[in-house]
Amino acid sequence: MSWLRPASDALWRHPRLLLALLLVPPVAWLGVVYLGSLFALLAQSFFSIDEFSGLIVHEFTLKTYRELLNPANLDIILRTVTMAAVVTVAAAVIAFPIAYYAARYARGPWKAVFYLGVMLPLWSSYLVKVYSWKLILAKEGILSWLFETLHLTWLLDAYLAIPVLGGNSLSVSWTGTFLVFLYVWLPFMVLPVQASLERVPLSVIEASGDLGAAPGQTFRHVILPLALPGVIAGSIFTFSLTLGDYIIPQIIGTSRLFIGQAVYSHQGTAGNIPLAAAFAVVPIVIMGLYLWAAKRKGAFDAL
Repeated sequence: MSWLRPASDALWRHPRLLLALLLVPPVAWLGVVYLGSLFALLAQSFFSIDEFSGLIVHEFTLKTYRELLNPANLDIILRTVTMAAVVTVAAAVIAFPIAYYAARYARGPWKAVFYLGVMLPLWSSYLVKVYSWKLILAKEGILSWLFETLHLTWLLDAYLAIPVLGGNSLSVSWTGTFLVFLYVWLPFMVLPVQASLERVPLSVIEASGDLGAAPGQTFRHVILPLALPGVIAGSIFTFSLTLGDYIIPQIIGTSRLFIGQAVYSHQGTAGNIPLAAAFAVVPIVIMGLYLWAAKRKGAFDAL
């Protein structure tokens, strides 16, 4: 082991060499497995499928991307993006007061209770949570029973167009899909917002009040702008996770597909790998633009 001392001395004198040796294995793994698969996916999306033989034609073409503009495929993309946006906005609205209370008022044991309450759902199985909601939202589930007991089934019929007693239930509806998405991804919004709000100096809020600002003005002009990076950081999680999810729309959703289901159906039963790859590229492009905009807003500072 006589070589260990010279090697140790060399690494001590050249810290950049040590850093390079530590980073090469994970960077190589990332490049081969993650980036390599992304490039392979991108390459597949520029191929097409022969309509007569069903074989993939390995020639560069934009035909597959033009297929995404067909009304049926465009409807899938718009439906998925709309759901992701609605879930993100609802999560921000619900998470903000929870995070504000935790950042400003929760102390000692109550702080631990807050973190436990937010993190506990993340410790359970993803599939268990989705199937549990499937039972809750079912026509014979507790939610339908509660609405029937309170004589509020007309509310679902009138405002959500869900005939709970005589037809479909929330477990096979757009509303049910939204509720499950919101429940599953809400912790990913609460934690960044709470971290961002804790960075807001109390003296700034007090100064706003001393200068005569009403509570609403303080919230709009002081608290919200300073907490906005945390909201954007949380929206990165909720928006991207909703955008690419397959399981929740498959178990809770209706027959109207989302992007994840379209990718699965085209690469599986249909065997149209190029179109499945093109569908998979759509969330990557959307999130690339979203991350670029989020970085300009300083959202990564709240992660």
